[in-house]
Amino acid sequence: MGTRGVINAGKSQHNEDQACCEVVFVERRPSPRGRPPSGDGSGELDGGRKGFYFHYWALFDGHAGSGAAVMASKRLHLHICEQLRDLVDILQDPSPPPICLQHDARAGAAELSRAPLTEDNGEVPSDALPRFHLEKAVSHESLVIGAIENAFKHMDDQIEQERASQSISGGCCALAAVYLMGKFYVANAGDSRAIIIRNGEIIPMSREFTPETERQRLQFLAFLRPELLGKEFTHLEFPRRIQPKELGKKMLYRDQNMNGWAYKKIEEDDLKFPLIYGEGKKARVMATIGVTRGLGDHDLKVFSSNIHIKPFLSCFPEVRVYDLTQYEHCPDDVLVLGTDGLWDVTNDEEVASVVMEVLTSYEPNDPCRYTMVAQELVVRSRGVLKERGWRLPNDRLGSGDDISVFVIPLGGPGNYT
Repeated sequence: MGTRGVINAGKSQHNEDQACCEVVFVERRPSPRGRPPSGDGSGELDGGRKGFYFHYWALFDGHAGSGAAVMASKRLHLHICEQLRDLVDILQDPSPPPICLQHDARAGAAELSRAPLTEDNGEVPSDALPRFHLEKAVSHESLVIGAIENAFKHMDDQIEQERASQSISGGCCALAAVYLMGKFYVANAGDSRAIIIRNGEIIPMSREFTPETERQRLQFLAFLRPELLGKEFTHLEFPRRIQPKELGKKMLYRDQNMNGWAYKKIEEDDLKFPLIYGEGKKARVMATIGVTRGLGDHDLKVFSSNIHIKPFLSCFPEVRVYDLTQYEHCPDDVLVLGTDGLWDVTNDEEVASVVMEVLTSYEPNDPCRYTMVAQELVVRSRGVLKERGWRLPNDRLGSGDDISVFVIPLGGPGNYT
């Protein structure tokens, strides 16, 4: 595994990016009844403790201060561990997960799934069979996804609760990779991204969450709760700002239900500032923030107003899964995690090209090769300092942001199988 980071091209003395890499043991929660664990002892580690390990890598891209990123880098993996503790037996049991945990949440999944449908008096309830046939199948994989999603929510709640006492400022985007039982779970909340490079093929493992990519979600919330707009914003989107002299004319617009555009007659309300304004990296929610998912930002308000922006920001990540056991991997297959400082100036193909170029210059068993890939990605994205600022080889502007990168090998010596 390789990791590298660089501060934002001299804009400040502080790096708002934070990174974390851990191997975490998830211990089965003790039974409240004090009875010993059931089963044959499978999964028992570390002197009889029952549980399993997961590998964890995460990048946190802070904004408006590093406080939220620092706290999340120290605590998010612990929240994930806590959410997985009730699943220790269930995930190690090949039987389908139980729909309802009865009495002892630590009872085996097979035992719980065989729970009788009879009531206390021994009679089968009249609605038991129909309900049984309508049960939705839930996979072990989806339980892990749910645990990671809930961990992000608990992390955001902790930042909110402790922001005053711990002087936690700003917010952060969060990108985390969890390797558990043969699968990578990549969770993203923000505009950091991850890709897998396998035999030269590029496999996206995340997508950016920005005002443009989440336009309809934001507009729908504003449509349902117009009080959140503070009488200063409109949930409708227009190609440009509307001038007062255009009242009564027809102009292109789109609302929360539309992907395309249509014409509407301009009314007084349409003169308000759009909820989403700008294009690409310049797009902003309420003219303030350019990301729509992340942790923190509980005190973020529209400039010179009392309008809170947090209701429009989601702390829940999108989780994508990659099954490492389904493919043969070579030492050159990697998972790349990067903050937007990398992706703003370097596309997927350019990243893959650098990965291949650097890896082929080192022996497959050289432990430094992945660190050198991460270093080269950071250096090339920052560029070289010239009279006109930091420049890339093609004379485009280099990244003016903090840049942090993980390069995680998927195969070869030291793999996770």
